Amino acid sequence: MQKLVRPMSGRMIAGVCAGVAQYIKIDPTIARLVWALLSLFMLGIGGVLLYILAWIIIPEEGSVY
Repeated sequence: MQKLVRPMSGRMIAGVCAGVAQYIKIDPTIARLVWALLSLFMLGIGGVLLYILAWIIIPEEGSVY
């Protein structure tokens, strides 16, 4: 079973979008664009806060959890 993790490679900031993209099997650029558009037009500052929360909650690849 595949787990949602923040990969060590392919990161831009914290690896949240890269991890989500890897989990749902899409290109990381698409995940980043969708996240940016949602943050700009629908979520506002909430999008940034959700990203930080995901950064804290989603474990790094190779960590023990």
